[in-house]
Amino acid sequence: MSTISPADVKKLRDITGAGMMDCKAALTESGGDFDKAIEYLRKKGQKLSIKRADREAKEGAVIALVSDDKKRGVIVKLSSETDFVSKNENFINLATSFAKLALDKMPGSLEELLQAPFNNISVAEKVAEQVGVIGEKIELAEYTFLKAPMVAPYIHMGNKAAVLVGLNKDNDSFFEPGRDVAMQVAAMRPIAVNEDGVDASVIEKEIEIGMEQARKEGKPENMLENIAKGKLRKFFQETTLLNQTFVKDNKKTVQQFLHDMDKDLTVTDFKHVTLG
Repeated sequence: MSTISPADVKKLRDITGAGMMDCKAALTESGGDFDKAIEYLRKKGQKLSIKRADREAKEGAVIALVSDDKKRGVIVKLSSETDFVSKNENFINLATSFAKLALDKMPGSLEELLQAPFNNISVAEKVAEQVGVIGEKIELAEYTFLKAPMVAPYIHMGNKAAVLVGLNKDNDSFFEPGRDVAMQVAAMRPIAVNEDGVDASVIEKEIEIGMEQARKEGKPENMLENIAKGKLRKFFQETTLLNQTFVKDNKKTVQQFLHDMDKDLTVTDFKHVTLG
């Protein structure tokens, strides 16, 4: 049996982030072979992942990052079972590292991000490894991205939510207003940029509800559809970003706020990711 030195144990711990005793056991089991020891730890992490798959991971950290040219942005959500873990600096740093990798590689899906290389292993393997290190269910639960002439980010207090907002113009002076609009998304949770982005089935259902409400109020049948369309306009004002009242100035809509800076300035798209 090969002798496992404290230096070897420390080296494996530095590579994997696993506990000292786990590293010693892995090296002992693998006869001092580092590659086999790392494989042993990954397998241990994966087994723990499976064992804990029925647990709920509703805590965590949501991170938004944008590229230096502000034309690309990503959001990743790394989930955990407890806020004790999610508030840990190492956990937040790991989530941020995944976000930086995503921003660099711009994978097209969460599955692609999970398979991306991360310090000589895949992101998925790193997540599985952390299950063994931390001792509770850890999950890279969500990934999304946005491209636009200008992308502005916002991270809600305590990394509980993150937003990306795309603007159709790239003047540097629009970046902070874009962040204000991203904050609006976090606060008011719009379902679309404007009425054109609302799914037809949602509009149909709102008209149906509006007509039924008017009918119960005793309105004439020939007026029901027009009344329902009036209610639909109010629905758009409350639930679509550009039509919402701007939270930082309730005398304006979000669109009016943007038009005050440039008559053609508008939002192309937004992404909003929250814990839970």
